[in-house]
Amino acid sequence: MSSSSVNIDCDVLVIGAGVFGAWSAYRLRQSGLRVLLIDAHGPGNNRSSSGDESRIIRTGYGPDEIYTGSAVRSLRAWQEIFAASREPLFQRTGVLWLAREGDPYPSQTIATLQRLGVACEALTADELPRRYPQFAFDGIAWGFVEPQSGVLFARRAVQLVVREAVRAGVVYVPDAVPVPFDQPDGEIVTVGGRRLRATHFVFACGPWLPKLFPQLLAERIQPTRQEVFYFGAPAGDDRFKPPKMPTWIDFQDETYGLPDLDGRGIKMAIDRHGSPFDPDRDDRVASGEGLREVRERLARRLPALSHAPLVESRVCQYENTSNGDFLIDRHPDFENVWLVGGGSGHGFKHGPVVGEYLAERITNPHAEVEARFSLRTKASEHRRKVY
Repeated sequence: MSSSSVNIDCDVLVIGAGVFGAWSAYRLRQSGLRVLLIDAHGPGNNRSSSGDESRIIRTGYGPDEIYTGSAVRSLRAWQEIFAASREPLFQRTGVLWLAREGDPYPSQTIATLQRLGVACEALTADELPRRYPQFAFDGIAWGFVEPQSGVLFARRAVQLVVREAVRAGVVYVPDAVPVPFDQPDGEIVTVGGRRLRATHFVFACGPWLPKLFPQLLAERIQPTRQEVFYFGAPAGDDRFKPPKMPTWIDFQDETYGLPDLDGRGIKMAIDRHGSPFDPDRDDRVASGEGLREVRERLARRLPALSHAPLVESRVCQYENTSNGDFLIDRHPDFENVWLVGGGSGHGFKHGPVVGEYLAERITNPHAEVEARFSLRTKASEHRRKVY
């Protein structure tokens, strides 16, 4: 499309081709609506919260059935779209949870999984090292495994969803940057002079949401800097690849790790909100302090990798709501404008269900609204409750 003035009419304009926007466009098109999808840098780009190579998909969320149920349904949807397109972008590694004495969250998680019929297996402190001898389990009282969970190849998965959406009839316009939205007349101006008209607007812009709606969202969604590191495993040593090594989570230690996939190395990061981050202006160079902290955790949990070389590092961002619940709600001043975001570091896996939820409410205004996704539940004071 040329940069000259162009008029496009559609039922729904989706702004943002990250995981929430891509799945929203796809689900809306499946509902029979004419959909236009735009993005500034492209699906899976390295500034987006949906970038990087991999994301964990696990179903455990403590006692929180809403996210466990969503993750189960989303995993099924991811697998279906991968099978239909013949692109295997899910790796079933299993997800190992490490539990410490007296921590209720793992016990609540396994109870929820069992109640909902999700496959899981508890492991005692004696069984853990026999099953996974490459790990050191200092401080760990027990654990459990989600055998059906694993890893999504994130960047390629988002690009695939956009391709499948286009195949289904969605019109995708790249290099389109919306201005802050303050027009109730159904028109939005994008860079390049394009004028795009729609009946409904969906802003799924991740860390850019506070910039587009500064008065409404600047205090409600906080983008933070997050550092991720990849370490090289020894050649010929298969202990750090699936199926011998699972994805693993130690929430009490704020640490997670992924096995060596596609030869990229063992991925490891601290699941703690970092410093405020501007997705447009801030550099994406990992810090020495962050590397030292992750390397210390790596040596403690995987001793054979204590001197493993750093082969890659990335800086991305979370866009956090006050408590970690998603934001999927109408703009308070415009009935036809939807705000979709607040993935809060755990949202990627839920893309299919987020898109489904949004499409149902746009096509059926009487559909029940989940209060936890509403704007009114998002405060300016950040106290994370969802992990």
